[in-house]
Amino acid sequence: MKLRQMTVADLPVVMAIEQATFPYDAWSEGMMRGELADQPRTRHYVVAEADDQIVAYAGLAVAADQADVQTIAVLESHRGTGIGGAMLAELLRVAGERGAREIFLEVREDNPVARGVYQHFGFEEIGVRRRYYDDGTDAIMMRRKLDG
Repeated sequence: MKLRQMTVADLPVVMAIEQATFPYDAWSEGMMRGELADQPRTRHYVVAEADDQIVAYAGLAVAADQADVQTIAVLESHRGTGIGGAMLAELLRVAGERGAREIFLEVREDNPVARGVYQHFGFEEIGVRRRYYDDGTDAIMMRRKLDG
């Protein structure tokens, strides 16, 4: 598995993963292009490749001393292999390098696997955003303080 910075050329594959992973609230290609346009100023997006194919991606936003995990998506066939954790570790590293003192994220209330991964990486649940997702599912807000 190899991580590298996401480019606009990766969008066809990334958008297919986005639709498969988030069928009810997938980002549009325009939204993703907007995120990539802010690299490296305030954004950092990576793709994970296995056997020379993109199988996952993740994104980070950093402003001043605060960072937010924008998204993490892994193809179903590659879940449970450590790819998501490797990408999260990369986002945490970059957030720290850019001076963030804490990092936030939202995760679907009905996704205990992802919540467990985030807790493993030191995130704590700090609140709930009711009916946050397009299908009405709540989001659990999580935060991790960063060394610095």
